[in-house]
Amino acid sequence: MMYSARILHHAKKLQQSNNILRDRVLCIRRFTNDAGSSIDKIEKNGSPKFSSTYSLSPCHGSVNGFMMPAARMTKGNALWTAGRFRVPAIGMQHYSQPQKFVRHFSSDSGLPPHLEIGMPSLSPTMTEGNIAKWLKKEGDKVSIGEVLCEVETDKATVEMECMEDGYLAKIVHGDGSNAIKVGEIIAITVEEEEDVGKFKDYTPTSDAPAPAPKEPSAPTPPKQEAAEAPVTSAEPKTSKPSAPSSTGDRVFASPLARKLAEDNNVSLSKIKGTGPDGHIVKADIEDYLASRGKEVSKAPKADTVTYDHLDYTDIPHTQIRKVTASRLLQSKQTIPHYYLSVDTCVDELVELRAKINSVQEASGGKKISVNDIVIKAAALALRKVPQCNSSWTNDYIRQFHSVNINVAVQTDNGLYVPVIRDADKKRLSEISEEVKHIAQKAKENSLKPEDYEGGTFTVSNLGGPFGIKQFCAIINPPQAGILAVGSAEKRVVPGAGPDQYKFASLMTVTLSCDHRVIDGAVGAEWLKAFKGYIENPWSMI
Repeated sequence: MMYSARILHHAKKLQQSNNILRDRVLCIRRFTNDAGSSIDKIEKNGSPKFSSTYSLSPCHGSVNGFMMPAARMTKGNALWTAGRFRVPAIGMQHYSQPQKFVRHFSSDSGLPPHLEIGMPSLSPTMTEGNIAKWLKKEGDKVSIGEVLCEVETDKATVEMECMEDGYLAKIVHGDGSNAIKVGEIIAITVEEEEDVGKFKDYTPTSDAPAPAPKEPSAPTPPKQEAAEAPVTSAEPKTSKPSAPSSTGDRVFASPLARKLAEDNNVSLSKIKGTGPDGHIVKADIEDYLASRGKEVSKAPKADTVTYDHLDYTDIPHTQIRKVTASRLLQSKQTIPHYYLSVDTCVDELVELRAKINSVQEASGGKKISVNDIVIKAAALALRKVPQCNSSWTNDYIRQFHSVNINVAVQTDNGLYVPVIRDADKKRLSEISEEVKHIAQKAKENSLKPEDYEGGTFTVSNLGGPFGIKQFCAIINPPQAGILAVGSAEKRVVPGAGPDQYKFASLMTVTLSCDHRVIDGAVGAEWLKAFKGYIENPWSMI
């Protein structure tokens, strides 16, 4: 009964909330776990004004408090405060569309109201980022939409914009800061300029709780040490040879154990037998060899190889380099690659390209490259053999209806793979213009997530730029295929007659396939379709 009475009491309070706010013009601050804050006004008639993308619903209870100097965000909830007005604060829950930034608002003891800005998650695969440089300095006034800093993600360098007016009071992580976890506080902003100096020696509250959980676990280490002690003593089985020697100088072992020990240069006096009457058996030798192998494998584990006699420079890993290394390693370790190669005659392709470029020059357009035609041919082949336009999951194979081609672009900062969307539906001139645009953005390190996400197949060309004849590319997960394009070269090929020969320009391409998704015959069918488009390029127009 007591709980029922309380529920009815609070329900009545919520129904009368309009009366509570009837004589005030208040500001409310909204926060969500993955959205920025904004400020809305409540008019004197008590009806709040909210943008159409937000909806409000009462929480299960109300928050009673007076003269709250600042609001503290809770996950998924907003606490409205009446600034410095003496009115109760009411708990409301709201929902919003996801934004780019995860931000926290807090009020610590002795500090004025302030906003803690965390490292945003700027791509689906981003877990940490680097601060390339700050475009604002401490004390500067900041406005909504102004760029605060440049963040180096796992894909590109992205500008981080300010989501609220105020002053930049504290930069927690300066220029060049590396490996900052998503959500970790990077800066503090305040509303009033006179509050900036109060954050000179500020330490983020989110960093303090990190070591706190380790304190209650302090009494456990003695138990762990006690548990580890027998492990370390049991690990070196080699230190237990004294037991058999106490029975005498002779060591008893089975013939098979003696032979195995002799083949591996193992002294039987180092091994304690587990057979009848302490005899050494084959299993004892095998266990000893296994334990010795573990010790040997542990030795080179530390990367402390010294090169005192060599001159060298250690180049720190960039974020894109670390992510590329991780994804390529994952690809080779988890995807069963196989490779199919074919030679394609590009004589007609070169002739078509020359004609198109003459028209482009006359009309003031940009020239078409061989790689543009390769991208178009690959896209059409994927539409013809859709099994190759797929991705593996544990429960099913996902076949994509859109053909989005990633194009490998090498830059000074690392390897980027921006995407050409719906490449099968675009004209060659459109593909050419888009490839040039995204390649320039990649070299300027200004790609945005939408520029490289959502690809279904990748093309990597080392032939035209570098003259590589043939190579095998590593699949770009979660895709199931990648085409490696080599250079074209003149070769002697059979002619029309039995004893006739001619010269032809042949280009070698190699398709890397995920065998879980693309069977060998399907990969061959795709290459046949691709070759048909390359050798008969007029069919693509």
